[in-house]
Amino acid sequence: MIIWIASYPKSGNTWLRALISSYFYSKDGTYDEDLLKKIDQFPVRKYFKYFSYDKKKVGDTTKFWIEAQEEINKDKKLKFFKTHNIFGKVNSFDFTNAENSFGGIYIVRDPRNVITSLKNHYSLNDENAFKWMTDQNNYVYDIENVKEVGYGDFQFISSWDVNYKSWKIQKKIPIKFIKYEDLSNNTYSIFLEIIEFIYKISNNMVTVDKIRLKNALNSTTFDKLQKREKKYGFSEAVSFTNIEKSQFFNLGPKNDWKKILNDKVKNRITNVFKKNLKELSYTL
Repeated sequence: MIIWIASYPKSGNTWLRALISSYFYSKDGTYDEDLLKKIDQFPVRKYFKYFSYDKKKVGDTTKFWIEAQEEINKDKKLKFFKTHNIFGKVNSFDFTNAENSFGGIYIVRDPRNVITSLKNHYSLNDENAFKWMTDQNNYVYDIENVKEVGYGDFQFISSWDVNYKSWKIQKKIPIKFIKYEDLSNNTYSIFLEIIEFIYKISNNMVTVDKIRLKNALNSTTFDKLQKREKKYGFSEAVSFTNIEKSQFFNLGPKNDWKKILNDKVKNRITNVFKKNLKELSYTL
């Protein structure tokens, strides 16, 4: 059965996966990038290789989302999967269901900090990044290899608010919602809650290993992940210039919209997402 690690892009999903993979897949909780690879992404094309879909048709894999998860779950083992997909129907097909999912952890981040990360990651200017975040029909795919492999990696992410609300309002599976800012400011207590949640929904009566938990925290600080990327690179960094990849671990805690965003962008995002910002107790 699957436990989803879900989020809108650039909201802390990678850091959360680093924590979870270090705790659950290492002997002592120490992070290694190879551990991160144990938490795969869904949907991606390798899970549809036995299904007949049109690789050149955007979203044609949606009709096989559930069947692909049934294949994944045949061994009846617990698995973590990363996703940026909305929770709900796309092309009249469900993203997931209770038969294939134990539940999920959704990490949400202040959209005014998300936009600065998006700009760096996707090489966007202010206007294009704003349009990207507010486009309710937005989707992502393997843009670097789309000519060769088509749209098998299609994920329907919609806009920042629709993505968040789709996981918030659904009633099919239990979801633990966390704010990136809370995880950053109270990492130990929030991550402890996450582990306890995972054990609970997967019916695991194991006691939390506090030493392994602390090692996971200590080995996945932003500074250590950033230094590691500078020395060895990072597999999830992308390039849109064909020159060099953008730095994945870019600003981290220094990503402060109050200091970075110009007033025009700041006000536009605040106004568009005001209802959600209030709901999440973010400063207006």
